Amino acid sequence: MLQLKKIIVASMNSILKNKMRSLLTSLGIIIGVASVIVMVAIGKGASARIQSHIASMGSDMLMVHPGASRMGGVNRGAGSFNRLTFKDVEEIQDQAQYLSYVSPQVRVSGQIIGGGNNWSTSVLGVGPDYLKIRVYEIESGEMFTDKDERVRSKVAILGKTVADELFPDQDPIGEKVRINKTPFTVIGVLKEKGTTGFGGDQDDVILAPSKTVLFRLKGGQYIDEIYTSALSSNYMYRAEQEIKQVLRRTHRLDDNEDDDFTVRNQAEMIDMMSSTTQTMTMLLGSIAAVSLLVGGIGIMNIMLVSVTERTREIGIRLSIGARGRDIMTQFLAESMMLSVIGGLIGILFSFGVSAILVKFTTFSTLISMPIVMLAFSFACFVGVFFGYYPAQKAAQMNPIDALRYE
Repeated sequence: MLQLKKIIVASMNSILKNKMRSLLTSLGIIIGVASVIVMVAIGKGASARIQSHIASMGSDMLMVHPGASRMGGVNRGAGSFNRLTFKDVEEIQDQAQYLSYVSPQVRVSGQIIGGGNNWSTSVLGVGPDYLKIRVYEIESGEMFTDKDERVRSKVAILGKTVADELFPDQDPIGEKVRINKTPFTVIGVLKEKGTTGFGGDQDDVILAPSKTVLFRLKGGQYIDEIYTSALSSNYMYRAEQEIKQVLRRTHRLDDNEDDDFTVRNQAEMIDMMSSTTQTMTMLLGSIAAVSLLVGGIGIMNIMLVSVTERTREIGIRLSIGARGRDIMTQFLAESMMLSVIGGLIGILFSFGVSAILVKFTTFSTLISMPIVMLAFSFACFVGVFFGYYPAQKAAQMNPIDALRYE
């Protein structure tokens, strides 16, 4: 223990003799450690942010889209043709046991006029359960009812963005808006929800009864999607299979026929996005790790210079009884100390950079302590690995030749 303490003290004294050179030598390690931690933190932050946004859309949500993703071995793409109807919604509501809420969705876009202003946005025709499925809340007013659905009432719920654009600084409840020239009465305003993980504004929307939107605004007999919510995340698979069975039976599909619809769930979206961001995180981390290797090469170069400068010192120590392994241990300790100091400064630097990114940019960072420890450990390994050759060179010197060195 005493011997180890002496080695550490001697190494620190040697490093402190050339403070600026030691700092510049450790700079590669500092940048490398900080880069790895910050790059991985950005990737993990982005992943967590996307998952949070997707979860805010409804973590137990399942979406039924018209058209099969594959038919007859050919990729058709969801929405290649539409056979979803209100009857499908009713059958799912009546027969499904693992679903808590079901809502149709009919989409139209158009110019909205109200309060002396106009705004272009999307109008979603939905059922009363849509708020629970998509985790929306009413800030003021109320949601329309099943009766409004049946009688095709011309009532609307405004998203926060639409309400602010059409009725700034005033209460829109009870006011009239014209959607594609059709008058609607505003009965509610949604609580602000923010953007999705893909940059879309969840508040830039108008909700209205689905049958009103389909028959008064869009025309036709088919709905665009069916949104459902499983009883819990544990029942997602059973709920998905149940939806498929009900729709296959309703659409009278034979056993050898492919589905003419596609069921997707939020878990799949979360897994897909997590996989993508994880790949990007690994790529960014790997690129940043290259700077650690560059820092290691810098340490090796400086240690070689140090060996040359201290040749006579090495000769004196060998001539008075020091063993080759003592010399080697000394130089390895100096190399590792440079890496340890650089690693610690790099960790502190990474925390500072992450805080700056969060405060002054749109990046979200999530520093992972296992990654911090991994980067620091790798930095220490780099110090030993690249310090080995200079240390070995010093240990193998001939004492007489070293003493003669000018």
